[in-house]
Amino acid sequence: MKKSIYDIIVVGGGHAGYEAALASARIGASTLLITINNKYIGRLPCNPSIGGIAKSHIVCELDALGGEQARATDHTGIQFRTLNTRKGPAVQATRAQCDKALFPVRIQKTIELQDNLEVLEDIVLEVWTENGKLRGVITRSAGKVKAKSVVIATGTFLFGRVLIGMESSKQGRIGEESSDELSFSLKGLGFELGRMKTGTPPRLHKDSLDYGKMEIQPGDEPPPLFSRQARKEQKMFYMEHQSGLTDSGKNKKQLFHVEHPALHPWFPGSDQIPCYLTHTNETTHQIIADNLKKSAMYGGKIEGTGVRYCPSIEDKIVKFSGRSAHHVFVEPEGRNNARIYPNGTSNSLPEDVQKEMIRSIAGMENAQFIRPGYAIEYDFSPPTQLFHTLETKLVENLYFAGQINGTTGYEEAAGQGFIAGVNAARKTFDLPPFVLSRNEAYIGVLIDDLVTKGTDEPYRMFTSRSEHRLTLRQDNVYFRLLDRTKELGIVAESETSEISNDWKNIQAEIQRLGKTFSDGTSLAKLLCRQGMSYNMLPGRIKNLDSDIMNQIEVEIKYAGYITREKRRIEAAGKQEGLKIPAWIDYDQIKSLRYEAREKLKNVQPENLGQASRISGVNPTDTTILSMWIKRGPNLE
Repeated sequence: MKKSIYDIIVVGGGHAGYEAALASARIGASTLLITINNKYIGRLPCNPSIGGIAKSHIVCELDALGGEQARATDHTGIQFRTLNTRKGPAVQATRAQCDKALFPVRIQKTIELQDNLEVLEDIVLEVWTENGKLRGVITRSAGKVKAKSVVIATGTFLFGRVLIGMESSKQGRIGEESSDELSFSLKGLGFELGRMKTGTPPRLHKDSLDYGKMEIQPGDEPPPLFSRQARKEQKMFYMEHQSGLTDSGKNKKQLFHVEHPALHPWFPGSDQIPCYLTHTNETTHQIIADNLKKSAMYGGKIEGTGVRYCPSIEDKIVKFSGRSAHHVFVEPEGRNNARIYPNGTSNSLPEDVQKEMIRSIAGMENAQFIRPGYAIEYDFSPPTQLFHTLETKLVENLYFAGQINGTTGYEEAAGQGFIAGVNAARKTFDLPPFVLSRNEAYIGVLIDDLVTKGTDEPYRMFTSRSEHRLTLRQDNVYFRLLDRTKELGIVAESETSEISNDWKNIQAEIQRLGKTFSDGTSLAKLLCRQGMSYNMLPGRIKNLDSDIMNQIEVEIKYAGYITREKRRIEAAGKQEGLKIPAWIDYDQIKSLRYEAREKLKNVQPENLGQASRISGVNPTDTTILSMWIKRGPNLE
């Protein structure tokens, strides 16, 4: 350690941790990232994939604001696909398989090259406070380490327990020590903690599977990438390729090796590796049913709540007993990795039962196990104990991010980590808090849901959670967040200027299409016809950038819907703007229902909009509260 006191300490090197540390350091705060093992920073411990429905929106929002997850995905991805292509742009998403070994290597190299950021290999035992004031943390080896703010991003390590069948061990992930003392420390500070559960499938050797019995699932060409940087490189390559400047796949990979190899192992999206699809069957289901009592989940060993939308194979068999088959996605873990991830077979059964179950599936009859699947149970802190900045209400300058807040998924964790790191750093420099509203971003929806409603099961993002998903699309992320990106100042001014110019060009072309006619019909109306694309229009601008072309099409075709949604956002914004003053005493507002008073006291909403979204607070309650706020503090 180089400093006697740091601006920010980040505890944990998972996706919330590295985003928090990088964001803090990029804003200019002296930052210390404390992790149990340096080599595990940025790991993909479960499925080595990033993105998916609504999750990819978060990844792209991070890229727009200056986060790292999108670029790491693009530069270590081995397969890219667009999901929901038959549906509208609001619910379309990107998903990528990453190289499990190289993704963390890239993250670690990025951290190494980042100014204002140090890494300490240690385990945090306690949040250090004196007289109710945060002083830093206490670690096993270094002892007391001072900081102005601390971000806790411990993932599944808080009192973590790995379970395989009836066997339980103290681990935060398999082979890694859990963090029991820190859990006790948080309880000692007065935080309410609960238990949650997640799990992972076994890992199989790729050469032991019969892919001829499975359905191949190749990546999309051209590959849909997450980050603006990687898409720029992609376009540059194809332009040069068409000009004859490249002549082989080898050159394709080597063309842009302008960074360190760890940052840029191959050209983004090149040489994609296929995934495969197979299915469970009635024999598989019977094996599981016959051994349910041996499962940690159904044998009484697990207390925590599991992920509803990513259930274990035991859960599927019990809750969907009428189904004769379930999907199993066979996903490689890397270019030079022997491991296969059989997505859909997460379980906590004994290893011998797992082998029997897996080998009953088509194409897996001779599957060789590299590692059995397991469940993990861990402590979380109900997120209603946080402000929207992710600062805790109990201890000033202490922030929580990631699975400690009851979420599941790398993307949800990364979004929270970024916001926590940003706010911790901005508070250090006496800057106003940075809060994304649910009208601006999926990250805003995520945090507002957590802080306002809480969660009693692992929270996962879906497009259905956003009431404004038509305007919060993945494709318009750089434009809709441009002002907030400039406010943060992490992204280079040259980049934001380029985005601003692109938006001006989009608006100018939309206006031109509305004023230009062909056979008595404006080009804008022609573009609205079914099956019509910009490239089919007479009088179009040739060789227009594909991203700009796509924006023009969406903005024109969905103009009516977008306009109506923006009006709803403006109306909602009025409620969000009505702050709830500190003098409000809910117990004194006798016209509020008892349930509403109790919920409002527990959550302590910051504005009327947040109050209206609390479960148990109805429109009548918010109307009454609004009247009290407008009356002022001195009236009975």
